[in-house]
Amino acid sequence: MSVKIEASHDGIPHNKVMVIGAVISLVSLYIAIIGTTLGVDYLAFFGGIAAIGALIWGNSTIKKLCSYGIGTGVPSAGMLAFGSGVIALLFASTLSGISIWIVPVAALILGLVVGLFLGWISNSVLNMKIPVMTRSLAELAAVGSLALMGLGAVATGFVGFMDIATFDLLGVTVYNASYLGAGIIAVSFMLGAIALQHPFNACLGPGEKQDRTNMLAIECGFLSMIVMAVISFAFVSLIAAWISLVVAVIGWAVSYVKYVALSKRDAASWLDAKPFSDSEE
Repeated sequence: MSVKIEASHDGIPHNKVMVIGAVISLVSLYIAIIGTTLGVDYLAFFGGIAAIGALIWGNSTIKKLCSYGIGTGVPSAGMLAFGSGVIALLFASTLSGISIWIVPVAALILGLVVGLFLGWISNSVLNMKIPVMTRSLAELAAVGSLALMGLGAVATGFVGFMDIATFDLLGVTVYNASYLGAGIIAVSFMLGAIALQHPFNACLGPGEKQDRTNMLAIECGFLSMIVMAVISFAFVSLIAAWISLVVAVIGWAVSYVKYVALSKRDAASWLDAKPFSDSEE
């Protein structure tokens, strides 16, 4: 038997956050695809916006799931989301040979299917019996697949695994480097999983507020985007890489400042103390 513990009173219902996040993610991915079909990579940065939209959705899902007294499961929920999201993205990417336009929706649907299966195992086989477990894992798997696809679009300028680059690294020519083949997906996996689980894990407590937690999710998303934008210099044009990097840095700076302001608003008091200095012997 599980006991629900209300984390905070939400200003925006979860279902509405889910729809907003999914729409932002899918629309941004299709804008990135438009750039690919037009033969330009200047729109690759929209992949980062897609990842942030997915993270906003996933942040709300984790909050809903962990309100049932499993706060210690927040980090594992982030890893599970992206682990199952990889499976969905792998299958969805195989459909790019038919049409690249169906890949984002396929990733969303396959993520939901994979998550539903994992949720069934959790409640029926492992006997966790958490009321929202099945739905939450379905949502998190979809979030993971969309976020991975978005971060991959930033890095390679392509939605999926097909883009290949040849470049020089420390004087060594690297051939057939891709989002999957070069292991960049492992980087985005860790960046995305941490960005997904950190906001609620950091803001958890009686003073948790929805807008502050969401702002931290946005800040973490832009921070992850910065790393993928740096990686993109090996795959996309110089102008496109700089656009992604500038957008990511500006987005991170703005969201960070706003998060600090919201933290000061919610704090009982704020002391601008200096760090302890090491004593000299």
